[in-house]
Amino acid sequence: MIAESARKEKNRAESVDGPSPATPKRQHVVPPPLAPDFPRATHEGLLFLTVVASVVLAGLSHLTGAPIFITLGLLATGLGGVAMHLRNRHTVHRATALLDETAARSRAEIETLADRMWEMQESEERFRGLIDALGDLVVHRDRDGHIVYANKVFASLVGTDQRDLAGRTLADLGIDVGVVPDAAFSDHECLSSTDVSIRTPNGPRWFSWIELSVRDKDSGAVSHRAIARDITARKRAESSLITARERAEYASQAKSRFLATVSHEIRTPMNGIMGMAKLLADTNLSPEQRTYVAAVSTSASALLALIEDLLDYSKIEAGRFDPEPQPTSLREIADNIIELMAAKAFAKNIGLGCHVEPDVPQMIMADPGRVRQVLLNLIGNAVKFTDTGGVLVSVARARTETSDRICFTVADTGPGLREEDMERIFEEFEQSDGTSTRTHGGAGLGLAISRRLATAMGGAISVSSRLGEGSEFVFEIPVTGATEAPQNQQNILAGRRAVIVSKNAVEADAIARTIRAHGGAVDVAATASQATPFAEHCDALLIDAAMEDSDGRLLKRLRQSGFADCEAITLIAPTDRGMLGEFRASGYATFLARPVRGETLMRVLLTSHAPALPLPTKPEKSGASSHRPVGGRQQGLSVLIAEDNDINAMLARATLLKAGHRVKVVGNGKAAVEAITEAGLKHRFDVVLMDLHMPVMDGLDAIAAIRRHEEEMAVPPVPIMVLSADSQEKTRHTVLAHGASGFVTKPLDPDALVHAVEGQVAA
Repeated sequence: MIAESARKEKNRAESVDGPSPATPKRQHVVPPPLAPDFPRATHEGLLFLTVVASVVLAGLSHLTGAPIFITLGLLATGLGGVAMHLRNRHTVHRATALLDETAARSRAEIETLADRMWEMQESEERFRGLIDALGDLVVHRDRDGHIVYANKVFASLVGTDQRDLAGRTLADLGIDVGVVPDAAFSDHECLSSTDVSIRTPNGPRWFSWIELSVRDKDSGAVSHRAIARDITARKRAESSLITARERAEYASQAKSRFLATVSHEIRTPMNGIMGMAKLLADTNLSPEQRTYVAAVSTSASALLALIEDLLDYSKIEAGRFDPEPQPTSLREIADNIIELMAAKAFAKNIGLGCHVEPDVPQMIMADPGRVRQVLLNLIGNAVKFTDTGGVLVSVARARTETSDRICFTVADTGPGLREEDMERIFEEFEQSDGTSTRTHGGAGLGLAISRRLATAMGGAISVSSRLGEGSEFVFEIPVTGATEAPQNQQNILAGRRAVIVSKNAVEADAIARTIRAHGGAVDVAATASQATPFAEHCDALLIDAAMEDSDGRLLKRLRQSGFADCEAITLIAPTDRGMLGEFRASGYATFLARPVRGETLMRVLLTSHAPALPLPTKPEKSGASSHRPVGGRQQGLSVLIAEDNDINAMLARATLLKAGHRVKVVGNGKAAVEAITEAGLKHRFDVVLMDLHMPVMDGLDAIAAIRRHEEEMAVPPVPIMVLSADSQEKTRHTVLAHGASGFVTKPLDPDALVHAVEGQVAA
């Protein structure tokens, strides 16, 4: 009956849905009946005959006169049979219903189980089909690395029948993937990945092999299940990228080497052009000739600046710039750059001043060469684009809870910038005025290089400006390894009062800020009449030499108006040093060279009796040098020059001879070593100027040989100044580490060369 019911259900399902040709037939497992069906009709007939017989026998016994108890017994038996029949019938019905219900429930459970098994089989087949369709390799290995299962894609890849893979290892198939050791398991699992190369009939192919190794907690059995995806295209792309990158790096390095070589070769003749122009300018020239010489110097300086920018830009583009932090004095850097740019500022009749706040550290860890380079660019641009007014440089410390930075602020009174130009000027080859009618030239690389250098040092550069009202550039660097300034500097001028008389508002403002920052009081006046109200309690009177006459008329007038008791100090430009004797005769006690250094200003103001100005001297003949031999040497210093370039050697020789020194020139490092070793103590050289790149023996090898000779002979080391067109800070450190005493960068400035040579002996 149950089988018949299952058959009918199946036929009805097929009649509704119809058989599906794409789906394999699924056969239901029909359970056998739990109990046989009883022949109910036969059973009920026998029971009926038994009851009828009992009733007939009871009637016959009564008719025959049998005792009444026999008749009653037969009737009771018949009635009992009826009752039993009824009871049995009810029981059979209940049992049958229970059996039917149990059979139906069992059949449903078996059918459900069969459906689930079928679905699992279909799901596994679909999963395997999906994996095969994706093209991924699937491999299941046992603890020892033997393959338990591998999909069709793997079998096809290695050219082996899928059924023949069981029991083999990957090593047998030429695949280098080992088995994860038990020690690598963490929490009974270990996930590993690697890139694997598999040899195929079409050549090697790469796969990203990811394997999950699992160890059963109870039995300890280990299985390794891996899936690998084809990454051959990615590997080829990576190889192409690596090749392209190597080619680009080689090209970049070649470009950098080319630029470095060309710039070095250009700087060498530029040294001769600029140096000879400077020497020529010191001779007797007509006004027209002097104009031409000045034009040569200006053109050479512009070309040199362009070369420097291109070289720095190429280094940054090639990624070869690495900051070299070392103890650095920011005050010294700022003051040196201001003095360097002073000549250009004074030539344009604009002011240039610098103010350093007292809380700025004495030293910090920074790259001095790069800080100097950024400031040179910012201050140089400010001077270049300012025609009236001046440029003020301020150095301050900005500290917050999270940062500590040094801020260099360069403010000018130039034409200013439009808002849309403030970011554009930091791009490569961009200028504030990009038109063909621009007034100022240049390659437009200075600010781009400066911003990149600042970023590399952990700092930043920003600008604020309004058209027609000047610009303000802020260069920030972090403070690390600071050596703090003395705490008493802020009130060192307490009780002192000064008056500044100058038409140069920018420089006067810089001096006034410095005095106030150190606790002093100061007033600024542009004319003598404006200064008169400030005469009371004045300790120092600072007067711009540009406003003074040769007979000291301005100072006399101020003395008469109330400044009789204060000390008079003249602010003099470097070109006016020849007037110092006249200023002393007019009543000035001392002088301050413009632009005024903060430390020098403090020393002069704190000295009650400042050093007297030198007495007037006879004017030198035109073209004579202002340098004098140092150290009491009437015949000057004995200098050895090792230089292979004839023009550079002639320039250095002429400059030093003009300063009163004795010079010997050799053409290579070996000749320099021989000159030192053969001279002995009787003809000892006072200073050696050594070119870095020379034939036969270069400068570094020559320095090492000279130092070895001095150690062997137990003689004091001779000062050796290295001459090089390579201005990198790294080169400077290298030569000093090899035993050099100093470093002079080409192109040579005659005055700087003389000061450097004489400074070595004076030190």
